[in-house]
Amino acid sequence: MKPYLALLSAQFRALLQYRAAALAGLFTQVFFGLVIVMVYEGFYRSTAATPPLSYQQVVTYTWLGQAMLGLIPWNVDPEIRNLIRTGGVAYELLRPLDLYKFWFTRCLARRSAPTLLRALPMLVLAYFFLGLQLPPTWTCGLLWVAANLGALLLSAAFTTLLSTSLIWTISGEGTNHLLICLIILCSGLQVPLPFFPDWLIPLLDVLPFRGLFDTPSRLYLGHIPSSQALPVLAHQLLWSLALIWGGRWVLARGLRRLEVQGG
Repeated sequence: MKPYLALLSAQFRALLQYRAAALAGLFTQVFFGLVIVMVYEGFYRSTAATPPLSYQQVVTYTWLGQAMLGLIPWNVDPEIRNLIRTGGVAYELLRPLDLYKFWFTRCLARRSAPTLLRALPMLVLAYFFLGLQLPPTWTCGLLWVAANLGALLLSAAFTTLLSTSLIWTISGEGTNHLLICLIILCSGLQVPLPFFPDWLIPLLDVLPFRGLFDTPSRLYLGHIPSSQALPVLAHQLLWSLALIWGGRWVLARGLRRLEVQGG
């Protein structure tokens, strides 16, 4: 366990050095967040129906999404991709470590450090100037933190699974684009899941994508009651374990017939 903790610490501290990139990303996310809020404001002003979330809840939901955007598994680990493309993955196989754990630890750092750099200033800015509400109770706030830890595990499992698939696909662009579309649609990142048709919500509740964003955000709002927190947190954990098992299986299969490119 000690080598993986050392790797996590080293990667985390290295990624924290990209403060200028985090600042640029912060301004970009504020701009897109304002656009999304403007769209919702127009919708709420024109609709005669009673939406499942209040306008203030949707605004908070939007800014939580912008703050935690770094947790979303948008792409594979670029360093692992380059190792597979250049043949450097052969050196990875020489390490006296479990390769899946090694890559998974890298993905944990890659998802957590940039998120931390952007999330804290984003939440402060959104609270004072952009309409972000505090959680209604301390319990909701603590459940939000716990659910984001679950989202981190789930995101790292997704990213590692994508990275292991590069053994076959080399670039992984096709798989990556498909996954992004599914995540945007099914995680609530673009439209909160309660706004979807009633017949579709049970399917979205079963799929793993809601655990990346919708679950933490609705726990924060209190829209998912504290009494129902355990099942949704268990949903995150079970899907994380399933994806970890799947990633291990894919990696084991790939290493049986690995052809090193370059070298």
